[in-house]
Amino acid sequence: MQLNSPKSIGILLGTFYGIFMRLFIELLDTYNLSSLVSISFMFLVPVAIGYIRVHFEYNESKTLTKRQMVTIAWQPIFVFLFVSVITLLEGSICVAMALPAFMFFASIGGLLAGFVRKREIKKANSSLLSIALLPILLSPIEVNFLNLSKTYEVTNSITINAPINVVWQQLANVSDIKPQEVPFSLTQLIGVPKPLKASMNASGIGAVRTSTWQKGVVFKEVITDWQPNKQMVYRFDIDPDAIPDDALDKHVKLGGEYFSPLYGGYQLSEEKSGNTILTLKTTVQDNTNFGIYSRIWGEMIFQDFHHSLLTLMKNRAEKSLIATVSYN
Repeated sequence: MQLNSPKSIGILLGTFYGIFMRLFIELLDTYNLSSLVSISFMFLVPVAIGYIRVHFEYNESKTLTKRQMVTIAWQPIFVFLFVSVITLLEGSICVAMALPAFMFFASIGGLLAGFVRKREIKKANSSLLSIALLPILLSPIEVNFLNLSKTYEVTNSITINAPINVVWQQLANVSDIKPQEVPFSLTQLIGVPKPLKASMNASGIGAVRTSTWQKGVVFKEVITDWQPNKQMVYRFDIDPDAIPDDALDKHVKLGGEYFSPLYGGYQLSEEKSGNTILTLKTTVQDNTNFGIYSRIWGEMIFQDFHHSLLTLMKNRAEKSLIATVSYN
């Protein structure tokens, strides 16, 4: 691939534009004029990257199909995100969450560039400049006037072949969790630390449950409702400054500016068969402006995390019951 070919120019300029916008918007963030966690960066920047890629490709090939416009627009996106990871501009969690949106909106940019160039619209370079400047112009307006903060609840349940009192004993204090006790999950794949243990300083309302995860992540859960064999509800008490910067990407840090679990809790009910239904709920506050996109990711991550914890509780309760029966 020759560096002076339209293909190379499109990929390189698209990549450089992405890196420049990443650094420039972070600089503006210090003056409250922009934010990386914004519609302008998340959705409009990849539109511009895809537009740049197809705009220059069209200088060489004027017979691009729509499918080609969609797919070649991804090339500078992949390079940009790869450079962001190896230079530590972004972590794996943010990149994984951004990738689907970046690819989709880059494709829109590619199709838009193809539409403009195929119709030989005059001043095509002016259109390119306008698309490239759009995120910079709109970002200050978005940051200062748009607020789409949402709170939602994620709920999952599991059936455990053990009585309620046996399951209840597993909830408050969770001894050291062995790697094989937690099933492989999406959260692990994208770099979210795994839980290691949890311990209570007392029992009842007002008691504090301390959860410890990998990478030095520690946070507290203050008990707000305590009904033995029925439910244990808590309020998250998270100090984001106490969580290591390299444990979670700063834009998705627990208790941080954009993403925070507020409340959680376990509820237990008994089936006619004597088995226990264990339900885990978490209330999450999302302060991004991404709407349904961040909601999908938030629910996916917490459901995945719930599944791991509920599976752990199920296996431990059932093993505890077997051990008790065997002993007797």
